[in-house]
Amino acid sequence: MRRSKAPLVVLAMACALTGQAAASVVIEDDRGQRVEFEAPPQRIVSLLPSLTESVCALDACDRLVAVDRYSEYPESVQQLPVVGGGLDPSIEAVVARKPDVVLMSVSSRAAQRLQALGIKVVTLEPKTHADVKRVLEVLDTLLYGDAAAVNGASRAQQLWQTIEQGVDQAAASLPESSRGMRVYFEVSKGPYGAGPQSFIGETLSRLGLGNVLPQDLGPFPRVTPEFILRADPDVLMVSSRSMVPEFQYPGWQNMRAMKARQVCQFGADDSNILVRPGPRMHVAAQLMAGCLQGLFTHADTTTAEPPKTTAP
Repeated sequence: MRRSKAPLVVLAMACALTGQAAASVVIEDDRGQRVEFEAPPQRIVSLLPSLTESVCALDACDRLVAVDRYSEYPESVQQLPVVGGGLDPSIEAVVARKPDVVLMSVSSRAAQRLQALGIKVVTLEPKTHADVKRVLEVLDTLLYGDAAAVNGASRAQQLWQTIEQGVDQAAASLPESSRGMRVYFEVSKGPYGAGPQSFIGETLSRLGLGNVLPQDLGPFPRVTPEFILRADPDVLMVSSRSMVPEFQYPGWQNMRAMKARQVCQFGADDSNILVRPGPRMHVAAQLMAGCLQGLFTHADTTTAEPPKTTAP
């Protein structure tokens, strides 16, 4: 359980070392732990794909010295050493990279072991749009300290503005007739869906769409196929982490989304964008909007066809 959704305290301090000014950085991570660095870290191991993407989006990809097995974007990180999974990395492999800091999720089991070996750990786990903004700001301070500002705004602020504008543009691209359409977004088989509180649910809301999952189920609840069948969504969105719905769950062929062929099934690359709370959230919004536009175009074409008649 996360401790608080309140903005984290991020501090940047100046200190004098050997007669010269050197930037010291202190941050508070998602465990509530303060981590101090004498200078912005130059050797970083990232064990969460969204954090890997964020470091690169903040122009510090060259500081990454290793990543987890699921970090594959941007393409340049595919050349880096892989140190296992984010939850269960190889401690020996991480230590061998001599990192100044290891970035990981709160749920990773490796934090205490790495800290016991004298390695600094920062845990950051964005789950909402506000979390993504906050994490970008924390990383910006971690990476650049007092030098975070560029042309009057930090890299994080500029990046967040790009994300916000991209989501707004995706929403503006949808026809008024799409507003309020009820969507079920299946994140992975189980089925696990994206609730309104999740960053995916928030993106759906920004697009003017409804969500068949209620708030009280949490961000990514596991639900029964029967629950979704009874909810009867207008649109079904399925990531590649899930099987083809009509073959996986009995009865779903009777769902209105299936009958109207209003199903968005995303491939592996697009799914990685959609299910990661990071600097490509605006691209995720555009993917959703693009699929919906395609569905509406198909519906218009179908409606425009003349009715079939029986020959006399």
